[in-house]
Amino acid sequence: MVASWWSRAGLGIFVHWTPASVPGWAPPYVPADRLPLAGRRSPLGWAPYAEWYENALRFPGSPVSAHHRATYGSRPYASFGGDFNDALGNWDPNAWARDFRRAGARYAVLVAKHHDGFCLWPSEVANPHRAGWHTTRDVVGEFAEAVRAEGLRFGVHYSGGLDRTFDDRPIGTGADAVSAVPRGSYPAYAGAQMRELIRRYRPDILWNDIAWPGSPSDVQRLVEYYRFAVPHGVVNDRLMPHAPIRRALSLPGAKALYDGWERRTTVRGEGSVPRRPPHHDFSTREFARCTRPDPYGITRGIDHGFGYNRDFPPEAYLGREALETLVRETAAGGGKLLLNMGPRGEDATVPAEQQLRLEWLAELTRELTPDGCVPG
Repeated sequence: MVASWWSRAGLGIFVHWTPASVPGWAPPYVPADRLPLAGRRSPLGWAPYAEWYENALRFPGSPVSAHHRATYGSRPYASFGGDFNDALGNWDPNAWARDFRRAGARYAVLVAKHHDGFCLWPSEVANPHRAGWHTTRDVVGEFAEAVRAEGLRFGVHYSGGLDRTFDDRPIGTGADAVSAVPRGSYPAYAGAQMRELIRRYRPDILWNDIAWPGSPSDVQRLVEYYRFAVPHGVVNDRLMPHAPIRRALSLPGAKALYDGWERRTTVRGEGSVPRRPPHHDFSTREFARCTRPDPYGITRGIDHGFGYNRDFPPEAYLGREALETLVRETAAGGGKLLLNMGPRGEDATVPAEQQLRLEWLAELTRELTPDGCVPG
């Protein structure tokens, strides 16, 4: 049974903030179901997801590659980590936490490690492929302390399924993503980092992404460790363990079948639909509604992606009416809304268009409930 505090937590704030937030760029929005129809055999290389900047660079003909050549020349993606660290001197986690509370949020989830492998804490688990690929400031710890001081629960996102420092093959489709989950030394590395996050920060939410590189027994031991350390904690539905069937995607035609299934779910408006792993407390959806009777959460950006995109026009962001409808309908359906913020990497600030949406949420939550929080 899911923890009682999560059952009452209507609104949460997701924060995607990585070295990709320094260039902060992705191509114009095209609905996911239309990208393949436009002749894109590798739609994820053309998608409007700025947080996937490094992956899009792997496709020489992609809009991101053209933008990067014109703006940065041959500068490697890894160099943006230095810019990101330099900007942390301007970061005020307490101001962010106050804004989240005023917006009516009851919890906040920080991306501690995204698919580029960059860690937002000075991890003691050394990356064997890219030394020093982490923040010098303990962003995770300071973020957790700030949001908890405002009465919010703290969650940690970890990309267990992808890490481009271990496997940097281009990911163009969902089948490519499944195939790119690293093996070898990566399962032990990811397990050690996840335990380090649990031990140091005791997150109220363990939000894994994509899949888990280890075996079913590895997942079971990890979840048991988490539940022992954080008895009131909740786990999302993306700790899908490694299975030999993944190797079947190397068979002729298998990837096409998988990608066809994923495209059909997108066209039906179901968004990203994770399979049910053996251990989870709530299900997730991205940019889609959910009608499941079990505990569920909807996650989406304020715009068409998650990471900061400096070229998104004002109309790319949720309008006031659409935002209010999303909040009200999700709450009425018993779901939780995890709404994403994508701060800028060059100065550690929340863009004005996103800040405005937080102010709208603050006005809305004052109308909905006397305690200033979106009801669950």
